[in-house]
Amino acid sequence: MKARIYKPARTAMQQGKAKTHQWVLEFAPAQARRRDPLMGWTSSGDTRQQLRLRFPTREAAVAYADKYGIDYVLKEPQAQPFRPKSYAENFAYKKVLP
Repeated sequence: MKARIYKPARTAMQQGKAKTHQWVLEFAPAQARRRDPLMGWTSSGDTRQQLRLRFPTREAAVAYADKYGIDYVLKEPQAQPFRPKSYAENFAYKKVLP
């Protein structure tokens, strides 16, 4: 069983950084999805792919994976540059207009 440990990025619908402070452990799918011939729904016999565990720190997620013998891939988050903005930039004379 393989797992991925990562810190989620914010979604396109978010302005702030909600739900991005915790680390997530997700299992990789062990079986391919199959299509139900009667209803057309997709399903799988692998229930671990529905499981998403959240941890407050990276060390806690790694300790959990090590404790239960889970092979994992650790994905470090990319640092986003912080550019301070001021309200006065809206009225700057050197502002480039389209």
